[in-house]
Amino acid sequence: MKDEPNLVEMRDITKGFPGVLANDRVSFAARAGEIHALLGENGAGKSTLMSILTGLYRPDEGEIIVAGRRIELHSPRDAIRNGIGMVYQHFRLIPPFSVAENVILGLDAPRFLLNMPEIEKKVAALSESYGLRVDPKVKVWQLSVGEQQRVEIVKMLYRGARILILDEPTAVLTPQETRELFLTLRRMAGNGHAVIFITHKLHEVMEVADRITVLRGGRSVGTVEKKDTNPASLARMMVGREIPPAPSRSEGPRGEKILELQAVQAMSDKGLPALRGVSLTIRAGELLGIAGVSGNGQKELAEVVTGLRPVQAGRLYIKGKDLTNRSPKEIIEAGVSHVPEDRLGTGLIPNLGVLENVILKEYRRPPISRGPLLDRRAARERSEDLVRDFQVKVAYLDLPVKLLSGGNLQRLLLAREISAAPSLIVAVYPVRGLDIGATETVHNLLLQQKARGAAILLISEDLEEILHLSDRVAVMYEGEIQGVLPSSEARLEEIGLLMAGMKKEATTA
Repeated sequence: MKDEPNLVEMRDITKGFPGVLANDRVSFAARAGEIHALLGENGAGKSTLMSILTGLYRPDEGEIIVAGRRIELHSPRDAIRNGIGMVYQHFRLIPPFSVAENVILGLDAPRFLLNMPEIEKKVAALSESYGLRVDPKVKVWQLSVGEQQRVEIVKMLYRGARILILDEPTAVLTPQETRELFLTLRRMAGNGHAVIFITHKLHEVMEVADRITVLRGGRSVGTVEKKDTNPASLARMMVGREIPPAPSRSEGPRGEKILELQAVQAMSDKGLPALRGVSLTIRAGELLGIAGVSGNGQKELAEVVTGLRPVQAGRLYIKGKDLTNRSPKEIIEAGVSHVPEDRLGTGLIPNLGVLENVILKEYRRPPISRGPLLDRRAARERSEDLVRDFQVKVAYLDLPVKLLSGGNLQRLLLAREISAAPSLIVAVYPVRGLDIGATETVHNLLLQQKARGAAILLISEDLEEILHLSDRVAVMYEGEIQGVLPSSEARLEEIGLLMAGMKKEATTA
């Protein structure tokens, strides 16, 4: 593979948006027959660079060369014509259509008379040749997430893509589906394709990539062979400094029951069952991780516990007190803090300043309030203390929080929620979109709260994170708890089976 020519080259690519230089003279090349990981923190410029390669954006400067020929891309259709295809994190499929219909959707030919049996035969043969098991006649809505991803890959291969880009492809997959995907990518590389794999997960890079290009701050830090590097070195390239060892879970004494759910049922926003008889318990000083592919009831679970979604049946207890269907205000007063998935919207108010967001849950109580009036001086002192203690980088306290970076938004949100010394913290995807340094800070804060005696409900799609931080792991599938495992005994294989719907008998959380 070392002697293979570059199938695609991007030379000195520069792309700016108002107030942001997303790519600054970035060069990148992928060879035929290799899996090339594009690694970097959120905001490093990975997505912009690949959007240029797929024709969504045009570069301000630089050039693209495919198979030795300089090309200009004015649209995604131009990219497809040049053998470049991308599988996005959020699939672009029509659920009521069949697999074969989705594969040919948007093609110029055949235009009028469709010979579906012949098309289905071609799709089946193509799927089989790459080990992508999928029935061309099945409707997309009947497929699992992993199978839908295979359809997206088949769709690109059917269009003749020799350069295939995958954006965070394992985010929605079980461990078993991830392994199957890696086998497929290796098969594609073996057939002479260039596979570009966008990710921020270092262990996946070390498992599947041949070479790795690291971006930081819109610039290319360098390209390395996998055999010549390691996760610590890659992390250093990503953030530009040494990364201390990750915090480790410590076993401590468990206290009283803080949260107890008894056969809780709740509906989704679409009016469909989202929680189907969920029962679980978390004690003081314990961190329970909720694992599962996104969309299996995790969001609704967090909203039920924090009073944002009504319970249709079952009971919710906080420290032994029945708080079923009580208001969010009453849940907060019972000692529950919430770090929601949606930082800007549910967690913080974008157009309000740092000070106003800090006091959102305290403005009714002394010392922030004096009767019906707000003590601005006390509010400012409180905000200054939290900004300093939690290392929130902010120019001034009246700055609208929508102007803060993702890491600083999360620090501010955690500062407000943790400073109340809660009995229970509900943390939903607390490090999604954060860089390695910010992730380390968030994990340390959660473990400190656990050591203080708080109960923590952690919802995450990152199994590595859950296993590292949790005392026990509960796996959700289609609104049910499939099984609960002590983290020290949990195996990825078993968790993956539970995530795919195989229930563990006689289990309570």
